Amino acid sequence: QVQLVESGGGLVQPGGSLRLSCAASGSIRLFYTMGWYRQPPGKQRELVATISFLDRTNYSDSVKGRFTISRDAGKNTVYLQMNSLKPEDTAVYYCNVDVLVTESTRRDFWGQGTQVIVSS
Repeated sequence: QVQLVESGGGLVQPGGSLRLSCAASGSIRLFYTMGWYRQPPGKQRELVATISFLDRTNYSDSVKGRFTISRDAGKNTVYLQMNSLKPEDTAVYYCNVDVLVTESTRRDFWGQGTQVIVSS
């Protein structure tokens, strides 16, 4: 089993910044990808950004140039630096990891979510 602990959400004014963190622990042999998704109020969950074990990154068009995903392999932690925040970035942000938990079992896990509110 894998546990994900997210932190860093909160209330911020438009144009402000926040940094989300997600620390993974448990039975992890290898990370394939780590990433962030979000669910705005009344909408479906959507991709924000992912990073692979080769450090290849992928971003949704709506956050390109404003958000940066990174990871600390030694700490099994993924970060999302969010700059120039807009009200439309308001959402619950979820961490996701796609990992090898045994020699032949690959699974993905979700964090509990952290609320980000962008408002003046």
